[in-house]
Amino acid sequence: MTRTAERDPAAMLAVAVQEARAGLAEGGIPIGAALFGPEGDLLGNGRNRRVQDGDPSAHAETSAFRAAGRLRGYGRTTMVTTLSPCWYCSGLVRQFGIGHVLIGEARTFLGGHRWLTRHGVRVSVLDDAECVALMRDFVEARPDLWSEDIGR
Repeated sequence: MTRTAERDPAAMLAVAVQEARAGLAEGGIPIGAALFGPEGDLLGNGRNRRVQDGDPSAHAETSAFRAAGRLRGYGRTTMVTTLSPCWYCSGLVRQFGIGHVLIGEARTFLGGHRWLTRHGVRVSVLDDAECVALMRDFVEARPDLWSEDIGR
């Protein structure tokens, strides 16, 4: 496991942003995520790969969760994502009891993070300028792919 600057939100988000940029470079949707342990240890990271893999369930959060492998519990973990999690990924957070979700931005898409808050998940929205610009530029360049990804 790699240790990130202990519970530093900017350092944690940087891991997810790196994943988002890698996904964009591969021709995919620039959404990245990472799952961190209670002391800031990186457990798993991933990116949205639904285009690359032809798999509609290959979202960034699910990729990071799968990369982390089995844990005895998830209540003290933090899911970091560049974009507000969709309902599918919000369900994953709720199903496994992930205790904290750190979101890069929620301007482009307002997913299920308010619902998560109502169900006891701690949610932090950073409104990060880099995340906002990454998604804004992608949506402008590929509105067809963006609409397909969010199910519109």
